[in-house]
Amino acid sequence: MNDTRDVTIYIGGVFASRDGAVVRTLLGSCIAACVWDPRSGVGGMNHFMLPAPSNGDGSEGLSRYGVHAMELLVGEIQKLGGDRRRLQAKIFGGGHVLQMAECAASVPAQNIRFIRGFIASERIPLIAEDLGGTTARQVVFHTDSGKAFVKRLLGSVHVQAAAEQEHQREAQRALQRAGEITLFDE
Repeated sequence: MNDTRDVTIYIGGVFASRDGAVVRTLLGSCIAACVWDPRSGVGGMNHFMLPAPSNGDGSEGLSRYGVHAMELLVGEIQKLGGDRRRLQAKIFGGGHVLQMAECAASVPAQNIRFIRGFIASERIPLIAEDLGGTTARQVVFHTDSGKAFVKRLLGSVHVQAAAEQEHQREAQRALQRAGEITLFDE
């Protein structure tokens, strides 16, 4: 029996593990950064939608923004025993998936500039990237080994099918967890 945790994250999600987990997400214009320490086997993934909050944005949901999501991810990896000096990264997303004219100020372009700049400024070696283009992506990351798998999703039918699979997988896990909980009335 395989005891590896299987976790799905959504916009604003940040997850790290020292015990090895498989983390999944579905991306359009958003970015997922997969960061790990190969020596300790501690790693994780985030999923953010914009580089930083606009003026006037409150503090609610800050992990939806790259600047916060990256600090949260790196901080969580360090809390679990990862060493910041040994971190490596793989980055994904930034697809121009909406039917609008692409420009240098577009959300995908801003996200790509941000994540590349953050990784470079923090001196985290970038091992691999799959950024830009016009397709959505499904990303699966193994936190202990740093292995990442990407499936490009062509057309809305594939995106909807992948999203439905994620929802079914989450519902299945919820049912399994429900068996571990005893409900009672006072």
